[in-house]
This record gives sequence, structure tokens and C-alpha cells, in this order.
Amino acid sequence: MTDLSPPAATGFDPRAFRAALGCFATGITVITAQAGGRRVGVTANSFNSLSLDPPLILWSLVKTSASYPVFEAASHFAVNILAHDQIALCRAFAARGDDKFAGVAVTEGQGGCLLLPGTCATIECAREAVLDGGDHWLLIGRVTGFAQTDAAPLLYHRGAYSLAQPHPQAAAR
Repeated sequence: MTDLSPPAATGFDPRAFRAALGCFATGITVITAQAGGRRVGVTANSFNSLSLDPPLILWSLVKTSASYPVFEAASHFAVNILAHDQIALCRAFAARGDDKFAGVAVTEGQGGCLLLPGTCATIECAREAVLDGGDHWLLIGRVTGFAQTDAAPLLYHRGAYSLAQPHPQAAAR
């Protein structure tokens, strides 16, 4: 290991910490919901499986997000796992704006959650809990439905979009 950051007692560098977190490759999702006549969607890579029995997922949303009131009011939300060719969709939902859904043919899933077209997978969830997680809210969803395709996922690693490909040593087993 190289370039060790100083211990917390001498200072904490959030940028260096963020760079260290960037070493963990993640998939990219767009989490969507609707409530009170408003539709919201946010790009997030803070998504993961929490439990298989019962089927639960977890993701986080910064507390200052303008989308939070809709996620708080919505009974359901969808996790749309982006496919490798959906960088434009990723960027659209990461940007600030009033109608991120302009030109996107969404369909409604269970509880009115919003499903995006052409994704690698979709996971429909009933909101199970919202927990305090520092400067983020932790949203836990109970999986009510899911679908997947053969599309390769869009990944994020060290601040850049990446692609998944089989590791050459995987075939050597």
C-alpha cells in the first residue's frame, strides 16, 4: 500500500478519502420514485444487496437532495441498473433539473415506481425504512419484483466510466 493518509488525529482529508473509495468499482443505478404528482430520479452508485431473506436492498441519498421529499413520501421506488450504453441517461439523472424524464419512455411498476427502458436490470421496492447515515439518508427497500437482461452493466471506477469483462484467469479454473 502506498500514499497513506495521516491518522484522524492530525487531520482528515475528504478528497483523499473519496479517492480511496473510488478504488472500489461499482455499478451505476438510477433510483426513481413518484409521489404527490412529482417524479424524481437520481444517479447513484451507493446501491447494494442487504438481505436475501427477506429480500432487502440499501442505497443512500445525500440529505440536501431536492429529491428526498418525494422519496420520503413515495411508498415504492425502483432501482434501475444501467447498461453499458446508458452514459447519457446516467448524466441526465445526475444533473440538476426540473424534468429529468423528458424524452424517456418510463413505465410504471408496482406501487407506481418508475422503470427506465433498456437497463441491465430493474428492482422494484416498497420503502421499508429510512435511517440516518451522517450526511446521507439510508433507504432500505423490500424487493417486490425484478427483471434482468443480458446487457452488460455500466461501471464507475476511479472517477471514470468503465466496462465489465471476464477476467482472463477465471477461465483457467
